Amino acid sequence: MAAARGWPRRLAAAAGALPGGGGPGRAPGPAPDTAAPATAALYVHWPYCRKRCSYCNFNTYVVPAVDEAAVRACLVREAQTLLRLSQVHSVTSVFFGGGTPSLASPGTVAAVLEAVAGAAHLPAGAEVTLEANPSSTSASVLDGFRAAGVNRLSIGVQLTLERGTALAAQVRAGALPAPPQDLLADMYHTARSVLGAAGFRHYEVSNFARKGALSTHNLSYWRAEQYIGVGPGAHGRFVLRAEGGCSREARVQTPEPVAWMREVQSQGHGTRSRAVLSPLEQLEELLTLGLRTDEGITQERWGHFSPQLSLQAVFGGPGEARALQQEGWLVLDGGGLRCTWAGLAVLDSLLPALLWQLQRVLGTARHPPREAPAEERAGGGARGL
Repeated sequence: MAAARGWPRRLAAAAGALPGGGGPGRAPGPAPDTAAPATAALYVHWPYCRKRCSYCNFNTYVVPAVDEAAVRACLVREAQTLLRLSQVHSVTSVFFGGGTPSLASPGTVAAVLEAVAGAAHLPAGAEVTLEANPSSTSASVLDGFRAAGVNRLSIGVQLTLERGTALAAQVRAGALPAPPQDLLADMYHTARSVLGAAGFRHYEVSNFARKGALSTHNLSYWRAEQYIGVGPGAHGRFVLRAEGGCSREARVQTPEPVAWMREVQSQGHGTRSRAVLSPLEQLEELLTLGLRTDEGITQERWGHFSPQLSLQAVFGGPGEARALQQEGWLVLDGGGLRCTWAGLAVLDSLLPALLWQLQRVLGTARHPPREAPAEERAGGGARGL
């Protein structure tokens, strides 16, 4: 597999940033993933932060000192191992998340990108995103990341109250007030209107972008494409072609960094759990993720996962989906299945009925859908990946 042109030069440009110098149910007739091109997005998790934010429930750690050389070596090795196991020939995007990956040196980012380009084709123009905290970056550091190959920054805004966080505990104890659900719904609808008027496309439940600035990497998740997760606690969805696999696996890497590094050093990767996804589970993920976008689920994409049962066969007959269409929440046509502008705002309340219909049509129904409370239907559950 040829390395992409341009990445060796970027590594050389960033080599000086390396510390010390130097430079991973059952639906009828599913289409096997081996029939699809072996492409995937790649997520790289840097688990360390300077402090634990009260609203964060991600896999993050605050430690006195980080052995960056050891972490870098393990990220490189795990990326190489998982790319080899997946036999991916092209990586469509790379996303460095965390944690606070902007605390890593540009040289670490460059080393990982060079490893990826050496194991698979990484196009010169591939989207390479770095999550960044403004307080941990400077102009010179950003110049270093750009030289390493980063061409997109992600600076997120937390909109939801996550269970298990210090902030949620404070709200539950009454130390802080919880915002009224009606106010959250009003703020969400106002944001949609204001951003839409300013030329931003509301292309996913909680994501807006101007023309040409959509996140290629996140679209890979929402389109149910393959992705490989590297680093402590990272998740992945891909086929192990090197082991003769023909079905997609859900994989989770060991979350605790020290344990993860030991496993990578001993066996090349730190995969804690792996499970083959049934055809039904793959369709459930496609439905749940695909409807988050304004494009919805195209006929072509559905056909890749279910060539014998079309979208029309599953959702076009009498049932929950038809009722949701008649009420103005969904559209099913030659283009595929998608939410209306109004339906996108209340997606969380639509999914239980659609999943129930999918399971029933496939003969694997397990339980009736939960009736979502009114406040959840109003809020829309705006949470991005």
